[in-house]
Amino acid sequence: MDQTRRKEAEQKRIENLQIVARHLATAGPAEGPGQAAGTRSRLDTGWLKRWGALGLLLIFVLGKFKWVLAVLKFAKFSTLITMVASVWVYATLWGFPFALGFVLLIFVHEAGHALVMRQQKIPAGAPVFIPFVGAVIAMKGLPRDAHVEALVGIGGPALGTLGALLCLVVGWVTEHQIWYALAYTGLMINLFNMIPIPPLDGGRITPVLSRWVWVAGLAIGVLVFLQTRSPLLFLILLIGVFTFFKNFKTYDPAYYNLPAHKRTAIGVSYFGLLAVMALGMWMAGQALQNLGSGA
Repeated sequence: MDQTRRKEAEQKRIENLQIVARHLATAGPAEGPGQAAGTRSRLDTGWLKRWGALGLLLIFVLGKFKWVLAVLKFAKFSTLITMVASVWVYATLWGFPFALGFVLLIFVHEAGHALVMRQQKIPAGAPVFIPFVGAVIAMKGLPRDAHVEALVGIGGPALGTLGALLCLVVGWVTEHQIWYALAYTGLMINLFNMIPIPPLDGGRITPVLSRWVWVAGLAIGVLVFLQTRSPLLFLILLIGVFTFFKNFKTYDPAYYNLPAHKRTAIGVSYFGLLAVMALGMWMAGQALQNLGSGA
C-alpha cells in the first residue's frame, strides 16, 4: 500500500514539474507533456500572469525615472537580495530545489550578457531579479554599432542555453525528473527571449540582418499571444511596437552598416542557437513524458 502511495506521489510530482516547465515560459494555460490530450492543468496561473505583467510594466515605468534606476543600480547586494526574494516566491509554489535551479538558470543567462559587455568594454550594472519576469541588467554605455549590440543580445541566450543543456546532461546521468524540468524550462525561456522583438534579446540581435525582421517577430508574438492570452506577452508586444516606430524615426544607417561576414556570423549563430534550443527542448520533453508514463 505504501509503495502504491509513493508511486502515486512521484507521478504527481512529475506532472507538476511538467506543468511548471510549460507555465513559467509564457504564464499561459497549457498541458504538460505527460498529460492526456485535452486535460486542462489544475494549476491556477491567473494571478501569476497578472503579477508577471505588472512586473514588466514596473520595469518599463521605472525606466522613465532615471533616479529610481540609479538607486537600484548602486544599491548594495541588490542582486543577492532580489535573487533570494525570487527563490522564496518560486519556492512557495514549486518547492525549493526547482526554485533555486530556475533562478540560477536566469542568473547564468544574465551573466552571459554581462560577460559580453565586459569583453566589449561596455559598463554594466548588477542584475536585478523580478519574480515572474526574470531579471534585468543595466547597460551603462552604448554599443558602438549594431554588431556589438547583437553580440550582447546573443550572449545571454547562448550561456543560458549552455546552462540548460548541462541540466539535461545531469538528468541523463541521474534520471531525476527535476533536472529534465529545469532543462525544458530553461531552454523554453531562452527560446522565448529569441523572438525578434524588443525588449527581448532577439530584438537586439536580428536588426543586424534586417530591421524588417522585427515585423516578422511582431507577427510571431501576436500568434503566441493568441494561443496563451498572456498579459506579459501583450505588454512585450506593446513595447515592441513602440520601439519599432521609434527605431524608424531615429534610424542611423551608419550604425547598421556592417561587413557581410559579420552579418553572416550573427545570422548563423542566431538560427543555429534556435535549432539547438528546439532540439534540447524536445529531448527534455521526451524524457519527462517517458518518466510520466513509467517507461
